[in-house]
Amino acid sequence: MNDILSVSEITGQIKETLENNFFDVNVIGEISNFKQHVSGHWYFTLKDNNAQINCTMWRGLNNYVFFTPQDGIKVIVSGRITVYPPRGNYQIDVKSMKAAGVGELQAAFEKLKQKLEAEGLFDEKYKKEIPQFPQKIGIVTAIDGAALQDIISIATRRFPLLELIICPTKVQGEGAAEDIVNSIKLFNKLNNVDLIIVGRGGGSLEDLWAFNEEIVARAIFESEIPIISAVGHEVDTTIADYVADLRAATPSAAIELATPNRNDILNYLEQYIQNLNVTLNEKINEYYELINDLTKSYGFKQTEDQLKNYYQTLDNLTYILNKEISSKVNNYFHILDLQNSKLNSFDIDNILKRGFSYIIQDDKVIPRLKNFNEQNSFTIKFYDGDIKINGEEKRK
Repeated sequence: MNDILSVSEITGQIKETLENNFFDVNVIGEISNFKQHVSGHWYFTLKDNNAQINCTMWRGLNNYVFFTPQDGIKVIVSGRITVYPPRGNYQIDVKSMKAAGVGELQAAFEKLKQKLEAEGLFDEKYKKEIPQFPQKIGIVTAIDGAALQDIISIATRRFPLLELIICPTKVQGEGAAEDIVNSIKLFNKLNNVDLIIVGRGGGSLEDLWAFNEEIVARAIFESEIPIISAVGHEVDTTIADYVADLRAATPSAAIELATPNRNDILNYLEQYIQNLNVTLNEKINEYYELINDLTKSYGFKQTEDQLKNYYQTLDNLTYILNKEISSKVNNYFHILDLQNSKLNSFDIDNILKRGFSYIIQDDKVIPRLKNFNEQNSFTIKFYDGDIKINGEEKRK
């Protein structure tokens, strides 16, 4: 009878044996019964053709998984074997997870694509029209990425009157999908832009995976503001591209599609004015010939003087009309020049050229006297050079 163990005792011995001997294991298998608890923890089963084992992955650790697990996807998990005494079950306490290969991610991509397509998220009837002349465009991308710099450069060249509003967003790795969703929802809440561009530069399938997440696809679909998807290079295609109102091959192509060309506008105005002048002159000549024919008829021989007055009135009106047209055209060109001047006036070098300077202290520009620390060193920036003043010298 001394060898008889209680349930707790035998379970404890099994727990000690398993946890000491399977402290660090790597296991490959297919996910099934995946559940994401409201607490943030993941619970799922890992199985193959002959066996299965329960798995848990705690909140915090699963933040480092760049994709959302789905049933049927083969993964490799790393962790340790633990025993849950209340049920007498053993399980893997998962520390990390990765897809078993690119093929598995591609399978997850196709599975989600088929699901969303069946729901109608890709239908053309839901695509919103892209505005022809947007005044403000919201940008959802990484603030330190090359994609943002390309967008700013092209927008400045093509349509300098455009205002870009940047929402710095994580676009790769853990938490990226949630960050993209939050940025889209923020623009919709503020409702202060005419169009949103969502994207990033190129990368591997893993790098771009945030744009293949279901939550991102649904946020794009539910957006009241039109969205252009601009993810990766021309050969890259994501779920976001299918759901968006317009797909651009690259971020540079997105801003090209979103903005009119300044030169095209000017050329259009110039051609319009030329066509208008031709049309007006044709009409004037037509009526002139009509009047001239009438004056030569028998009934108008005695009214020649009166017709000459009409001629003079017509000439005066023609002169006034041409003058008004020229004035309006010049005014449009003047407005464009003023806008260009406004843009140039914000250039810091131009401001410094006019005799202004500014102070840098502790690697920051000092905008107000209350921000200035008299004890610390500072630098005065001029257009043609800097003056550095140490705090100790200043106190002397």
